[in-house]
Amino acid sequence: MFPDVVDLRSFYAQPLGVVTRRLVGRAIRARFNDVSGLSVLGIGYATPYLGVFREECERALAFMPGAQGVTRWPSAAPTLAALVDETELPLPGGVIDRVIAVHLLEMTPNAEEVLREVWRVLAPGGRLLCVVPNRRGVWARADTTPFGHGRPFSRSQLTNLLREALFTPVGWSEALYIPPVPRTWFLRSAVAWERAGATLSLPFAGVHVVEATKQVYKPVQARKRARLRVLEPVLDPVLAPQPAGG
Repeated sequence: MFPDVVDLRSFYAQPLGVVTRRLVGRAIRARFNDVSGLSVLGIGYATPYLGVFREECERALAFMPGAQGVTRWPSAAPTLAALVDETELPLPGGVIDRVIAVHLLEMTPNAEEVLREVWRVLAPGGRLLCVVPNRRGVWARADTTPFGHGRPFSRSQLTNLLREALFTPVGWSEALYIPPVPRTWFLRSAVAWERAGATLSLPFAGVHVVEATKQVYKPVQARKRARLRVLEPVLDPVLAPQPAGG
């Protein structure tokens, strides 16, 4: 079930949300480090992470699910956000180069359908970047943040979900090693937590950040070619009877 857009906006306005935006945004930017001349689409509630791309890419859009609600984005320019059905995106096929999905896959009851729709709108060679709660992380157990709602994923579960929708994972990283403690003095150590977690490859990061590429052709298992049989007649032809007096 999707959280209300008002609650999401409120979270990112708080000190813990500001730190979350910085840490997760750094992981997203490391994956999509150059979007010059590309179209970028954010789905779910991705607007906290789209601002860094807006001046660089050719076009940026933000689609928010109807069950969540929509908020204006950007606040000081013509809006680029729209309320949509996440399983029926109002775009023709193959027009988007990069998709960023945040607060989406764990919230929607139709994750498989959503990914198939993302596959449809992505151009050949397009990339999808998903940020989803880690099943083993502390953030998935804290309902005071948006990452504590919905269905968290293990790495294998997320891999299987992407492959079923014809995506190939090509890069993994994690973020939010710091526990979700909303104390200003504690949040000052956020960068140290991230460095230590990434260096030691600790398993309890708050979110997975996975980059996947669109498969243009679905792989199928090769089959042995069946041997063709030549059919031979088993009955002799019968002459048609001639009319009487012929």
